[in-house]
Amino acid sequence: MNYKNGICIIGLSVALIGCGDDTPTVNSINCSPPGMERVLPGFTNETDRQAFIDACKSFAEEK
Repeated sequence: MNYKNGICIIGLSVALIGCGDDTPTVNSINCSPPGMERVLPGFTNETDRQAFIDACKSFAEEK
């Protein structure tokens, strides 16, 4: 029975690793033109993508 429990725990652990928040942070590297070219294709949701672009614009205005 312990063998089955171990496999179940490992399987759940692997599944939960994929549930992390992979949203890139807004900083000077990610908001630079080359950084945005690298980061923006990773967004699957257009709302999240636009929120990142807006955050980069406000980040640039603060500097």
